[in-house]
Amino acid sequence: MTMLDSGPRGAVIGASVRDRAAVASTRRLRLLELMGRAIVRRAIERVTIGSVSIEDSARGQTLVSPRRAPAAEDRAAGTAPAAALRVLDPALFSAAAFGGSLGIAEAYIDGAWESDDLAGLVETMTANLAAMDSLEGPLVKLIGPLSRAAYWLERNTRAGSRRNIVAHYDLGNDFFALFLDPTMSYSCGVFENGARTLEESQIEKIDRACRKLDLQPTDHLLEIGSGWGAFVVHAAARYGCRVTTTTISDEQHRLATARVRDAGLADRVTVLKQDYRDLTGRFDKLVSIEMVEAVGAAQLPTFFQVCSERLKPDGAALIQAIVIRDQFFARAARRRDFLKKYIFPGSCLPSVGVMTRAVAARTDLRTWHTEDLGPHYAETLRLWRDAFMSRLDHVRELGFDERFIRMWEYYLAYCEGAFRARHVGVVQTLLTKPLCRIAPASARAAGPAARGDGPT
Repeated sequence: MTMLDSGPRGAVIGASVRDRAAVASTRRLRLLELMGRAIVRRAIERVTIGSVSIEDSARGQTLVSPRRAPAAEDRAAGTAPAAALRVLDPALFSAAAFGGSLGIAEAYIDGAWESDDLAGLVETMTANLAAMDSLEGPLVKLIGPLSRAAYWLERNTRAGSRRNIVAHYDLGNDFFALFLDPTMSYSCGVFENGARTLEESQIEKIDRACRKLDLQPTDHLLEIGSGWGAFVVHAAARYGCRVTTTTISDEQHRLATARVRDAGLADRVTVLKQDYRDLTGRFDKLVSIEMVEAVGAAQLPTFFQVCSERLKPDGAALIQAIVIRDQFFARAARRRDFLKKYIFPGSCLPSVGVMTRAVAARTDLRTWHTEDLGPHYAETLRLWRDAFMSRLDHVRELGFDERFIRMWEYYLAYCEGAFRARHVGVVQTLLTKPLCRIAPASARAAGPAARGDGPT
């Protein structure tokens, strides 16, 4: 999953997400194409869960993975689908030789291949880890140190964190509004307790976190990672608590501040533009929704230390985090894959185990409750992708080109497929300080209707 391009295709450290897509295609050598064909063939032969076919019309060939079970049985067992890839340009194979799975992603951005079920293809390949590993050929391993060096340059120092956040969120609030729901929530929804639409799922996710924290009107809540303000508006309006929230994104800070003002909550909500490491004060409760992935592997202990230091002795913290399987964290933490190169520079998915060790090493917090919401994220991403693809004319009107569109489509499908394969998940973890006596979170997660409670 690692590579570092040379020449005009090289990613510029600190470039925006838009710029990372706007690179010119280059002509690849015939030798690389032959190497790539061999690498892809070897990978396909190792697919044993689901199936993958590669249709190469230029050669009049279709390469099909060996079947271990009928496709219908695979789907009934909840494993992986049968997926097809159509080669539109043989440059796909040279990209595979030079860049492995990242090169294949870049070939999709270039328009070298297509699939009727892009998320299903990612799911099947992710479920077949031996096949995925075999895509990383000798050239990928040879240039691995260069790729790791590029990733190191994007590490999350204070300046680096701001640069990395700007690289993603400078796409603008108008862009994200095209595919997000009216709450402008850019995290996993929860389709439970009657939530069926995307907006309902996001409100359920937000309220679920509030319920687990047992928010009270007397609480002062700290949010690390404001997003566009949906959480603080909901918490202050519904639970009556005071909230301080912080972000380092100019775009998010501007809109979150406006939404707080428009909701008439300026007397209860403070929106800061500040790095989490520079926060001061003590709070009753803390929440952070899918921000920890942006801090980077090296900063995970610092992040949890800050969370602990900002809480009162009887405080509690709710952390929602996208997580990778524990067995793959160390390898993933060293690699600059598609998401790190094109979408979220400097990011790193933690694992449940590495977060637990960071909490134990640097804080007096204990894990009180953890819930995996991974299946809900696959549905959330599907709805985002459907909304994005249905509004391509509006995307173009905002100044984004076809390469950017294909990059963003691949990003959403890539993530959906990984969640469908259960290679990654998302957890809500409730951490408590030594004097916290909060009740178990499991009952509150069910929601007021399921418990027979009235309105909060």
